Amino acid sequence: MPRPISVRLSLHRPCLIGVVHLRALPGAPCWMAADPGRPLEHVLAAAVEDARALAANGCDALIVENFGDVPFHPTHVPPETIAAMALSIAAVRDSAPGIPVGVNVLRNDARAALGLCAATGAEFLRVNVHAGAAVTDQGLVEGRAFETLRERTRIAPGVAILADAHVKHATQLSRETLPESVEDLVHRALCDGVIVSGSATGRPPEAERVRAARAAAGDVPVLIGSGLDERNAHELLAHATGAIVGTALKVDGRVANPVDPARVRKMRAIFDAVRLTRP
Repeated sequence: MPRPISVRLSLHRPCLIGVVHLRALPGAPCWMAADPGRPLEHVLAAAVEDARALAANGCDALIVENFGDVPFHPTHVPPETIAAMALSIAAVRDSAPGIPVGVNVLRNDARAALGLCAATGAEFLRVNVHAGAAVTDQGLVEGRAFETLRERTRIAPGVAILADAHVKHATQLSRETLPESVEDLVHRALCDGVIVSGSATGRPPEAERVRAARAAAGDVPVLIGSGLDERNAHELLAHATGAIVGTALKVDGRVANPVDPARVRKMRAIFDAVRLTRP
């Protein structure tokens, strides 16, 4: 079966995917801690503002994630989270017409992400542990590629699955190397794109790890999943198809701040320069 994200991410320039970090949603601890009477409209307004800034200043795609819902559910999120994310994704899509939108349901609810894609028209999802198992701050998280792929066929056959290899904020239970993990994700878990990140949010992977993943992935796209900024972009993008960028596009480079349009434009220029220097 064709891998739907491959065509979009195999362009001659690296793909810049901007992150829309949602504020805490109903039911999450920080929702009540921030303001007991806080309406969801504030969450949606902030998401729309960030989405417009990302789309208008050079992002090729956007990904919406429930970043404010710490501590995350390890697997299945509750109905109120899915409902709030559906409203958020719809608002983001309406505010950035023509821009592909994806979803990441933290920590690892690929089934909910598929449902959101089917309901909202989102085109891709990110799953932190698609295959294998990892010890995380949420406890043991296990991949369910067998289930995710079958559910995709049933409800959202055109949706692409981007899967993390040795995901951040986690320790792998198996002893497989990063290239071995990438090979399993591509050939056995049938992901449409591989994500390589650093050890935590905002921390970049080593360039050698990205190069090794690229060599193991074959024709499947490889994306940087954390820590790419203007200082390391040229080095990391030399081995990647693109990047998911969040922190570096925020005001003052702080993940909790709104998107800074000037930072997005600057990052777009860097990505375009990498395109021009590629053979």
